[in-house]
Amino acid sequence: MDNLSDALKKLKITAADKTEGSLEGCLDCLLQALAQNNAETSEKIQGSGILQLFANLLTPQASCTAKVANIIAEVAKNEFMRIPCVDAGLISPLVQLLNSKDQEVLLQTGRALGNICYDSHSLQAQLINMGVIPTLVKLLGIHCHNAALTEMCLVAFGNLAELESSKEQFASTNIAEELVKLFKKQIEHDKREMIFEVLAPLAENDAIKLQLVEAGLVECLLEIVQQKVDSTKEDDLAELKTASDLMVLLLLGDESMQKLFEGGKGSVFQRVLSWIPSNSQQLQLAGALAIANFARNDGNCIHMVDNGIVEKLMDLLDRHVEDGNVTVQHAALSALRNLAIPVVNKAKMLSAGVTETVLKFLKSEMPPVQFKLLGTLRMLIDAQAEAAEQLGKNAKLVERLVEWCEAKDHAGVMGESNRLLSALIRHSKSKDVIKTIVQSGGIKHLVTMATSEHVIMQNEALVALALIAALELGPAEKDLASAQLVQILHRLLADERSAPEIKYNSMVLICALMGSEALHKEVQDLAFLDVVSKLRSHENKSVAQQASLTEQRLTVQS
Repeated sequence: MDNLSDALKKLKITAADKTEGSLEGCLDCLLQALAQNNAETSEKIQGSGILQLFANLLTPQASCTAKVANIIAEVAKNEFMRIPCVDAGLISPLVQLLNSKDQEVLLQTGRALGNICYDSHSLQAQLINMGVIPTLVKLLGIHCHNAALTEMCLVAFGNLAELESSKEQFASTNIAEELVKLFKKQIEHDKREMIFEVLAPLAENDAIKLQLVEAGLVECLLEIVQQKVDSTKEDDLAELKTASDLMVLLLLGDESMQKLFEGGKGSVFQRVLSWIPSNSQQLQLAGALAIANFARNDGNCIHMVDNGIVEKLMDLLDRHVEDGNVTVQHAALSALRNLAIPVVNKAKMLSAGVTETVLKFLKSEMPPVQFKLLGTLRMLIDAQAEAAEQLGKNAKLVERLVEWCEAKDHAGVMGESNRLLSALIRHSKSKDVIKTIVQSGGIKHLVTMATSEHVIMQNEALVALALIAALELGPAEKDLASAQLVQILHRLLADERSAPEIKYNSMVLICALMGSEALHKEVQDLAFLDVVSKLRSHENKSVAQQASLTEQRLTVQS
């Protein structure tokens, strides 16, 4: 280590007058010492104060520039050296060197910047602001035959792409084209994996999704899937998963999704369809998720239902009923739910037997599956009286819904169960459905739903309760009283924050409840007339009119 001390002293002297020959020797000595004991040598370098001299040595013309950058890259492997490198003002000259033509200088500069900024979002953001992204993308294009430089660029992209602020800059370069070009040339698994690690965060940006689709990434991904689908090797299975996951991610962008759908005639869409009956659970999952993503507008949904996609999804679900793959169940149900949104699809899906398939998962204990199952049924029965009645008379289903209405740990499942209970009544308008819900103890949940923080849910509950009061008040009377419905309605009407439709439907419900002696007495005891008469001057005409009608009804019957 004596040599090191000598080299450090000598370096201080020669760095000042930039004597090239002597400098080279000192730098070689430092690199040798770093190779033997990096941490100890780095401490000595820091103690000697020569870091501050390095900034002046990082010039494009000097022959020792690559070695200086290499030393900085080596010392910055140590966390304790990173801030001293920043304090020595090394970042700015290093960024300037990215414009060099010398490949060794570029490589060592990239390493140095990467190590200094490793794990520091603030330093990486500083690099982005200094414009390194377009420079690095250009370098990747020029030096794509230099494996070490290519790898350096990919590592840098991988780190920078995690920052949201980088996406816009990346989108304004031809990164998509360069990465796809590079990807097509790679045959080694590790190299492709490195590119995947850059593609995944970049593909979260919608503009870049479209650029990647236009650059031909999808064709590369489909080819990988085809090559690896029958393999049992771990590497191949990992690559199959990455490629199919990335494919699904590209479909999350509206423009990229529509481009690949091509009116349902696209070869990509057809290939993805073929994944659903596959024996690979990864492909079944990706296929179902892709369909759910394609099913994001009515046109696509109608085309897919007319072309038999529902039967494929039902077959897939049938394969996963007993001890099935939960993620596949969830994805297939998501796709069915989306497909059921257009009005014209509902009857077709009902006659195809979708409800019977979906009900096979009633026994599932997995909240994500429960949530999608409920959403699918709710979409299917919207304005479908017969289907709503059939499901609403299914005691097993209604009992499960009532049970899930109490799933306090899973707000989504709880909300969807309440909404489906209400939908069964609203769309069937059937006495038998109401009886089934009363017998299963569902009334109290509908009353609680009327106090939800979501106006849409409050409204759905009030409409369902008004139907109960109009069609089947006798059997429901006791439950409505013990759930304190009248007191809740009084609160909703007195609360200035209640939406106009909530006030309107609360008054309709009050009138319907007058048919019950017990509930009528509760209404009288709570002085509803005061609250209702104030609403006659409400700015909303419907509310004002309903207030007059309700006031007359209350006065006549008091």
